[in-house]
Amino acid sequence: MSGRRKLLLVAVAVLLVAAFLGALGLGHAGRGDPADAGALGWLGRLGGDGTAVDPATVRADCDRTGDVLSFVGGCALRVDDPGGLRTLVLRSRAAFAVTAPAPGDADLTVRDDVTPADGGDAVATIAVDRATEVGLGCPGGVPCTVTIATS
Repeated sequence: MSGRRKLLLVAVAVLLVAAFLGALGLGHAGRGDPADAGALGWLGRLGGDGTAVDPATVRADCDRTGDVLSFVGGCALRVDDPGGLRTLVLRSRAAFAVTAPAPGDADLTVRDDVTPADGGDAVATIAVDRATEVGLGCPGGVPCTVTIATS
């Protein structure tokens, strides 16, 4: 190996180590601000359209007024094929449960009990990449109100 190649190899190795150490050192222990995603957000926007599911493409077997769902016990949502990876965003002032299939070819169903965070809303975000059925439930059989949101 020539001296020039050795120098180039060492320079690349130094850059990789510096990038790794910089990534470790620039992190912080806080939860962060999703609106301030920085370079990662820029790369995400560059890589594709990560928009929310259009509420008009969601049908429900429970009472629906606009984008607000009202039910006792449970409700099944049917999301039309969004034509790519989208996020179904569901919000409520009270706790609720969500059951949905994982995106892609995974043969996996995900269940989550969503609770309000620090006096705010309970928010569930479900990745949807094809026509999907999502189940909602209320703990304890109490009435639930869930909104299909765009963010």
